[in-house]
Amino acid sequence: MSSKTLKKGFTTGAAAAAAVKAALISFFSNKPKSIEIRFLTGEKKQIDIQTIKKIAQNQYEALVIKDAGDDPDITHKAQIGARVTLSDANDSQINIIGGKGVGTITKPGLELPVGEPAINPGPRTMIQNSVAEVFNLFNIKNKQVDIEIFVPKGEALAKKTLNGRLGILGGISILGTTGIVTPMSHHAYIATIKAGISVAEAKGLETLLFTTGRRSERFAMGIFKSFEEEAFIQTGDFFKASLDMARLYPGLKRIIYTVFFGKAVKMALGFEHTHAAKSELTLKKLAEWAVDITGNQKLEKQIASANTARHAFSFIYPKYPDLIFYVGKKIKATAQKFSHGKLEIRVIILDFDGEVAFDLT
Repeated sequence: MSSKTLKKGFTTGAAAAAAVKAALISFFSNKPKSIEIRFLTGEKKQIDIQTIKKIAQNQYEALVIKDAGDDPDITHKAQIGARVTLSDANDSQINIIGGKGVGTITKPGLELPVGEPAINPGPRTMIQNSVAEVFNLFNIKNKQVDIEIFVPKGEALAKKTLNGRLGILGGISILGTTGIVTPMSHHAYIATIKAGISVAEAKGLETLLFTTGRRSERFAMGIFKSFEEEAFIQTGDFFKASLDMARLYPGLKRIIYTVFFGKAVKMALGFEHTHAAKSELTLKKLAEWAVDITGNQKLEKQIASANTARHAFSFIYPKYPDLIFYVGKKIKATAQKFSHGKLEIRVIILDFDGEVAFDLT
């Protein structure tokens, strides 16, 4: 199924803006069952409201279920809430704070200053736009709107993210550049990579350890025990995108990419995104390299008929170090190209027990 046929969703930021709008409308009209939200792209969407209740004479609370569409993430189906307090003022003003389940920024380098709730600029703009739309609709003036965004299960959800390492404590981040979740776009993951790089540079780190996931990161941490936690960035499948971002930070000097052999071969092939769907092509090309470098046709056939890269690796390591060296050199060359030559690149390939099979500085 192509991404064109997949269902789009909306971000935690859009959910928060919808909850705010629903709560605010309730002061002046019947409680809405759904409301229309305008995304920052200009697109509009009707979003269902789970519950609305009156907390006090001047306070309403609304809950929205976040829907990531066909690109589900940690926050898919999470409750996102807004508690809105309305009071008289000399002019209209909006105050946004984070409540239970919304993280607080504790490290520099993110889009928001230390001490602020982790409600990103995009969501803040959507919330402000929602308030303005309601005020225009009901011709409301000279009111102060105090908004508390909360996520009932935010603290538990945050434990499944890298927020702690980024210095976002106490809950999740309210995210979204436009408010729309496009299936297969992976915006949230890329945003996490960018945030990690930004925090590391703000801390003055010059060398980062890029890994493709939790397991390779765990082994990398064992190899580089003296490195601070912020130096380790999980880039997932985003080979090019992670280096594209890293090269834009002038304080960063070098990247150490630590990967298992399966990802390594895809990186050597120059894939910008190392998704598993390319496995058949990967093994075919690896088999060609094997016969070119070793002259061993039996090895070529073994690799070509292997079930996985892990299976192929069992034929290659440790007997054919030249082939692994070739893969490593091609990764380094590709990484230098993706970083426009602005970063020093070191490549470490791990065997499947986490031991170093290749290291090229």
